[in-house]
Amino acid sequence: MIPTDNKTLKNEDPDQPSEPGEDASIEAEALADIERWIDREKQKFEAPTKDLENINLRKGIEGRKVRIGKQVPPDLRVKLIELLKEYADIFAWSYQDIPSLDCEIVEHRLPLLPGSTPIRQQLRRMRPEVALKIKEEVEKKWNAGFLVVANYPQWVANIVPVPKKDGKVRMCMDYRDLNRASPKDNFSQPHIDVLVDNIAQHAFFSLMDGFSGYNQIIMLLEDREKMTFITLWGTFCYKVIPFGLKNAGATYQRATITLFHDMMHKEIEVYVDDMIAKSKTLEQHIEDLRKLFTRLRKLNPAKCTFGVKTGKLLGFVVNENDIEVNPDKVRAIREMSVPKTKSEVRGFLGRVNFIARFISQLTATCSPIFKLLPKKQKMEWGMECQEAFDKIKRYLENPPILIPAALGRPLILYLTVLEESMGCMQGQHDATGKKEQAIYYLSKKFTDCERRYSALERTCCAFVWAAKRLRSYMLSHTTWLLAYHPLADPQPLGHEFPDEHIMVTTEDEPQYDDEWTMWFDRASHIVGNGVGVVLISPRDLCFPFAAKLGLDCTNNMAEYKACTMVLLMALEYQVRRLKVFGDSTLVIYQLCGEWETRDAKLIPYHDHVREIVTAFDAVTFHHVPREENQMADALATLSALVQMNEG
Repeated sequence: MIPTDNKTLKNEDPDQPSEPGEDASIEAEALADIERWIDREKQKFEAPTKDLENINLRKGIEGRKVRIGKQVPPDLRVKLIELLKEYADIFAWSYQDIPSLDCEIVEHRLPLLPGSTPIRQQLRRMRPEVALKIKEEVEKKWNAGFLVVANYPQWVANIVPVPKKDGKVRMCMDYRDLNRASPKDNFSQPHIDVLVDNIAQHAFFSLMDGFSGYNQIIMLLEDREKMTFITLWGTFCYKVIPFGLKNAGATYQRATITLFHDMMHKEIEVYVDDMIAKSKTLEQHIEDLRKLFTRLRKLNPAKCTFGVKTGKLLGFVVNENDIEVNPDKVRAIREMSVPKTKSEVRGFLGRVNFIARFISQLTATCSPIFKLLPKKQKMEWGMECQEAFDKIKRYLENPPILIPAALGRPLILYLTVLEESMGCMQGQHDATGKKEQAIYYLSKKFTDCERRYSALERTCCAFVWAAKRLRSYMLSHTTWLLAYHPLADPQPLGHEFPDEHIMVTTEDEPQYDDEWTMWFDRASHIVGNGVGVVLISPRDLCFPFAAKLGLDCTNNMAEYKACTMVLLMALEYQVRRLKVFGDSTLVIYQLCGEWETRDAKLIPYHDHVREIVTAFDAVTFHHVPREENQMADALATLSALVQMNEG
């Protein structure tokens, strides 16, 4: 029975009751937040039902069942069943079976940010049939010893009922006010991609899920009253961690690491209240389970699966050799209708981002949709957005199958660098060395500053970012970087980086093979000569350059100096075809071969320029009037005005 509390807080101000419409709006917002929590909780490990069989652990008591894989050989099946029956007491069948973890191992605290003002939420209206279901849930938790009566609490939260498929309700609390007032616990959570990779390299798995895991951790006594919630029958607070409380996952992760730190990344992987045992052979798997069972508290038998070879884990389908995207995730995206609001746009991008590891060039593909996210941007779903939306759906009709990285074989890193984004794919050859398979896809949007980089700088930026993101792979494997522009003589690189290897591709890259243009000029001043150069890419990106000449020379010599710098700069940018524009009639026509070079002082300069030209596929020289060469002229003038101090 639930004790009656005559001090129930029905409203913060009894004279100001909440409006029904306001209740519905607030509850809908809270429900949306809680459903996101529940979605994250549902990212569990599941084996295909057709591959499982139920085993009753206690004779004469129905319902005491767990699931094991059908692939288990008969002799080992007997051993696995005997092991599960031997440790049948680690399974919990109701709230009353749940023990509490020793407070010396872990205890949840709920500190508040300085200056936080307590908030008492008003009692919201609820349909009678829903209220009765909530009462049943409160009674269960009361009888299990999870709740105590709260008198005169300063923090009060409402219950948010979340319907279940079986007609029951999940009793969640609207702790959003309390969560905003609490500092974040930065205790690290596992990286899902690393966890999935570690599991995928094993032949047999077992998943143990804590029965009402958070409720096994005691709350610090002085913090309990902060978690007070209001009902029609009184105000109560939790003695244990409730669902929906900030930092609960961090506290649970801290507890599991304390208990299983010496087994993690060896026999098991831990993700909050999920423990995944993994082994190369079934014989070893049974021994690993025995070692684990000696430490476990209470498990949820309905969510436990033992001795399976494949299963769904955190949104992925994992087996010994492959990692596939969960078909449920793909189906949810492919069945989505066209977003009509920014909230729906964020929902679509959030779902896609969850499986971004499987999608090549995700950022570039969804670029038109990303542009809808800024607050000042109007929600206008145009043709480009629709094309990107449809392209993602088509791509997911046959998503790639990834592999975990195998030790002993090098990795291959492909980089794709565009104007606004970068992407990469990390792969590896199979054991035969003939078939290449993907391990990871990554993509990223360049910042405004990064977009102004030259092509070479953007490539370096992309490589650094990819190396940081894929650091865990690169530290344990030799990585080959696939280069678009191999060095003619790789020996210098070999001396600088003797342990590195660069693979080469002969594919052309249009941004370098298209024709570039360059403008140059020189300027003279009493303090010296200066040159100005402007290099323009096929995509109209400008690269200005100016230099002060530190020697006395004639105007035509300075023009030749400027032209030399033009060509050397173009070679640095790997330009192959170039159109050069200048306003010096003499220099341009001499380089074109229309005029003969007779001045003995200019002949060395002329010959040097013609020698550099041979390094290009094609270079043409064109004369332009001075008024059409203003940018190069301005750069040359500025550089000529610079005074250089001798000494």
